[in-house]
Amino acid sequence: MSERPRADLKPNTFDYEVHPLVSPNGFREYDARWLFGKELNLLGVQAVGLGLGTYFHEAGIQPRVVTGHDYRSYSLSIEQALTLGLMAAGCEVLDIGLSTTPMSYYAQFALDCPCVAMVTASHNENGWTGVKMGAQRPLTFGPEEMSRLKTIVLAGEGQARPGGSYTRVADLRARYLDDLTLNHKLTRPIKVVAACGNGTAGAFAPEALRRIGAEVIPMDIELDFTFPKYNPNPEDMHMLHAMADAVKQSGAELALGFDGDGDRCGVVDDTGEEIFADKIGVLLARDISARVPNAKFVADVKSTGIYQIDPVLKANGASTDYWKTGHSYMKRRTNELGATAGFEKSGHYFFRAPIGRGYDDGIVSAIAVLEMLDHAGGRKMSGLVAGLPKTWGSPTMAPFCPDEKKYDVVAAMTKEYAAAKEKGETILGQKIVKLVTVNGVRVTLEDGTWGLVRASSNKPSLVVVVESPVSEAQMRAMFKDLDSRLSKHPEVGEYDQKI
Repeated sequence: MSERPRADLKPNTFDYEVHPLVSPNGFREYDARWLFGKELNLLGVQAVGLGLGTYFHEAGIQPRVVTGHDYRSYSLSIEQALTLGLMAAGCEVLDIGLSTTPMSYYAQFALDCPCVAMVTASHNENGWTGVKMGAQRPLTFGPEEMSRLKTIVLAGEGQARPGGSYTRVADLRARYLDDLTLNHKLTRPIKVVAACGNGTAGAFAPEALRRIGAEVIPMDIELDFTFPKYNPNPEDMHMLHAMADAVKQSGAELALGFDGDGDRCGVVDDTGEEIFADKIGVLLARDISARVPNAKFVADVKSTGIYQIDPVLKANGASTDYWKTGHSYMKRRTNELGATAGFEKSGHYFFRAPIGRGYDDGIVSAIAVLEMLDHAGGRKMSGLVAGLPKTWGSPTMAPFCPDEKKYDVVAAMTKEYAAAKEKGETILGQKIVKLVTVNGVRVTLEDGTWGLVRASSNKPSLVVVVESPVSEAQMRAMFKDLDSRLSKHPEVGEYDQKI
């Protein structure tokens, strides 16, 4: 048995240097996120590695694991500490070093590794770290696996075993780029801004897009772990505004933005307008379903209702299943249903054969977007978007709510709306025609207007999204209804942004 980690250690103390610090709240629904130093120390990382390796053995999975790390000042140290723990658990570690998260997923296939442990805080601000884990390619951990890992680590159930080894794999970047671009070639040099926010994707995305024949305008591609301009997050308005400015200044046809670990892609069109990722998903679904008969798609519950009403998708025989938000949930559902692709409003896209291997890769998504434009006969992105059924939608809004309270608030909101539906009550003068409760509660009214409240999977906050196919006023009225109900819960705090 290993030492039980503690959650009460303070930096710059003797105990902090000799005992593992692991805060329990870092074990999220499908990955792990901690504030490094405050909630996790290097000995705590080592304990997580030992626990993860113990889980692989316990589950009967070959303990052969890919490790990598994103570009933050402390990520290499964290990967090394994680590696020590994995090796102590008897794991064969194949270290690919600095990488995007999708490159670590690719390495599972390229190096024949069942397991992956990627050190990244994704798009979280500096100070955060974490691990994205999997043991069944192309899937990543879900709540069941994370719950067991949490128990192993916090209860000190990690077991040391002989047989651990370490191999540094030096050529994965070249192999990954070759794989990304194989059999992809644009028929014309589409001019595109590649925006990387000084994050890890800057070492990969611009080259990949050039290789397929795009004319790339690089934007903040130099790796800089201070993130001097803004956080690399293609849902963040600072990054989106910078992308829009770059499109206007360069005359590019679009901008593609990548998050800190390269598994998401955001789009700004030729006029400088941000296109929410769920609507890009509808366009990609149109393009794919024109070539794949009766294609199946999965969309997360935050996504636009257009997937179900779009006449082009209907004519192509396509169908869409709405599912839980979260990269692990979406990967699993897309693969379970044999869907061609899954689309998440956050910009995680999950392409299966013939486009991808079922995991989320922002560069694969970017190539798919460019190829969609290439198929469009000279039409610009703004024209493609204009051809979609008109809706008015909000960005993803995140009111603060403590981790220990957020699920209770969502449960109360779900109960309240379910009771209103059962009693036949009206909202905005209309009946509730549908409740989707696979992940929070999504309330749809008679005219197609809908609103969603769910708990964030990786931050102390809720998630609120609204959309209406009728008018902006109706969309705002739906938000007002949701917000008024949330305001009855004193634990719900300020929004990060509002409409």
